Amino acid sequence: MVSRVRTVAFQGIEAVPVDVQVMIAPGKVGMHIVGLPDKAVAESRERVQAALHASGLSMPPKKVTVNLAPADLPKEGSHYDLPIALGLMAALGALPGDALAGYVVLGELSLDGTLTPVAGALPAAIGANAEGKGLICPHASGAEAAWAGADIDILAPRSLIAIANHFRGTQVLSRPEPGVQAPAIGLPDLADIKGQESAKRALEVAAAGGHNLLMVGPPGSGKSMLAQRLPSILPPLTPRELLEVSMIASIAGELSGGKLTDRRPFRAPHHSASMAAMVGGGLRARPGEVSLAHNGVLFLDEFPEFTPQVLDSLRQPLETGDCMIARANHRVTYPSRIQLIAAMNPCRCGMAGEPGFRCLRGPRCQTDYQARISGPMLDRIDLRIEVPAVSASDLIRPGKAEASAVVAARVAQARSMQRARFEALGLDCTTNAQCPTGAVEEIALPDGPGLALLRDASEKLGFSARAYHRVLKVARTLADLDGAETVGRIHLAEAISYRMAADRMAQAA
Repeated sequence: MVSRVRTVAFQGIEAVPVDVQVMIAPGKVGMHIVGLPDKAVAESRERVQAALHASGLSMPPKKVTVNLAPADLPKEGSHYDLPIALGLMAALGALPGDALAGYVVLGELSLDGTLTPVAGALPAAIGANAEGKGLICPHASGAEAAWAGADIDILAPRSLIAIANHFRGTQVLSRPEPGVQAPAIGLPDLADIKGQESAKRALEVAAAGGHNLLMVGPPGSGKSMLAQRLPSILPPLTPRELLEVSMIASIAGELSGGKLTDRRPFRAPHHSASMAAMVGGGLRARPGEVSLAHNGVLFLDEFPEFTPQVLDSLRQPLETGDCMIARANHRVTYPSRIQLIAAMNPCRCGMAGEPGFRCLRGPRCQTDYQARISGPMLDRIDLRIEVPAVSASDLIRPGKAEASAVVAARVAQARSMQRARFEALGLDCTTNAQCPTGAVEEIALPDGPGLALLRDASEKLGFSARAYHRVLKVARTLADLDGAETVGRIHLAEAISYRMAADRMAQAA
């Protein structure tokens, strides 16, 4: 007789159904696992045997064969422990044969029979719900899995004995409650930054439209402080965005205690990060920083210090919103719709252009340093601003600047206008930066004077087609911040001013 238990394999954030088939038959005593298992799955043989022994069950003196079907799909991870153990218990008669038919099972076993949390509980629960099945997962993963829906049957036991008692009717497992992280308090506030009014304005525009931003200035001018305060003015995640972000974090094993939060991700990798760390990869093609920042912010400090290959690997995710990791034996796609915030010094010395400073290497120091960033990469950055050193008069000025809460209210109002506009047009996007190229001219059609200015600027500055449409998107965001229905000349003039500095850097590159 063959007992069957349903589990899943993960491809990106998708849960692919896998059948665990267990058969006990006469033959050489031992357990054999087939179906392209990796090292972690093969080692589950020892964990399962020890956990069953600790739970009061002994392995039969027969040949036990475990098949993971489909056999040509690679099986990776430790979450196959629990389905193998339950399939073996069903084959031994310790569980009713049909008890597990309505569940998808995943979990890792300890040697004493208790269950430890595994990555991917949320995508597995969503996949099980799509099949009309319930989910059995470790107790520590139950709060995460409960977010898949209120109608899905979820069992989150602490041990193998608890599962057996539940199906025998001697113990009832209650459904876990969705876990929510406590709201963060004491976030960095814009009121802490003195001076830098033009930089704060650009940060507000970037937050309102989801635009990419590059800040260039000498050391100590406040570039990192500005970037770290961007999350305080961004709106919370929508329910759909929350689910997408949490599924990626679940696959990466970064959901603390299985609790979800509506705060947008803010990732700030060190400039020594490799390409696999940035875009994803490795043995199991795990998500990289660009995917972990999905629907949030990817902050790259010391922008030119990243290797050119790593920076250019971001060009496709910035354009398409997806990151496809292709390998010889498989291909995985992770969503990567990010807002890129970058900061850099104007040259290797860090003080080029500052009054009273003269670089010994001359203009070549600045040109060589900025040339580390390719022109196509710069073309994808909507806003580029100069962040000069803060003067002493700004530092000793009494009082605080405008608080983040005030700026966040304006950003939320602008984003609500964008959301309503895109819903009316039937477009699947929420910010101006995500607007498809075909709809840009419809939503950001300038008035007569603005159109003349845009035409003259495009001819004199040599805008590419991408730059042309990105200027229109920024102008649309500026109009939304002003509450205007039409994009005017003043909005286009400010948007073009943000683009001119970027084009000067592109010439250096």
